[in-house]
Amino acid sequence: MPGGVPCKQNRAQTYNYHKKKKLESKQSMADFNGGDVDKKLVAAAKLNPDGFAGIVDRYWNRLFGFVRRTSYFSQEDIEDILQDVFVKVYRYLNDYDDSMGFSTWIYRITRNTVIDEIRKRKSRPAVFQLENEELLKVLRSSLDIERELTASDSLNKIKKIIYGLPFNYREVLILRFLEEKDYSEIMDILELPKGTVAALISRGRKMILEEASKQGITKYEINTKYKNTK
Repeated sequence: MPGGVPCKQNRAQTYNYHKKKKLESKQSMADFNGGDVDKKLVAAAKLNPDGFAGIVDRYWNRLFGFVRRTSYFSQEDIEDILQDVFVKVYRYLNDYDDSMGFSTWIYRITRNTVIDEIRKRKSRPAVFQLENEELLKVLRSSLDIERELTASDSLNKIKKIIYGLPFNYREVLILRFLEEKDYSEIMDILELPKGTVAALISRGRKMILEEASKQGITKYEINTKYKNTK
């Protein structure tokens, strides 16, 4: 097990540690996506295996959130997935081509690992893991209409709509509007051309609108009082 990758026996300790790190950090996604820090961390990890802990610390929470938002996996399952991800990153770090951003590379590995895990499972629990603040951010960013969600029941309906989307639509919306990846990064993560990425985003937005319309909530405007609800 490479340095910095937590073992399964320490799940609770690992989760609490990274949760604390997340609360302590007020770093914006734009700042996080800067490549200079990644270059230094990768160089340090290549020189000394103990330096790999810096990569784990930097990416654990981001990747945990990405997997949580795009999948139906439990906390323990996500932690197991991330262990597999970081083992792969450690194993192939010397093969990493820095012509691609490191963030894009590690997101691609994570995404492919999630897909492999989904394919292994014949069923999935209906666990809706988007928090309301995240949900509203997706709606405000991806939809052109205004609406008001005046009851928690409406928020739950929208959550179910988003989680009812096929995986490829859901993941591209989350990459674009929650992970704040640009089109170039999404193209590299998903290994798709720009036209396909744009079409997935456009179609995903339409699918949300169409299903919301069927449930009678298309005439509403998002109310910011739900921004901090749980």
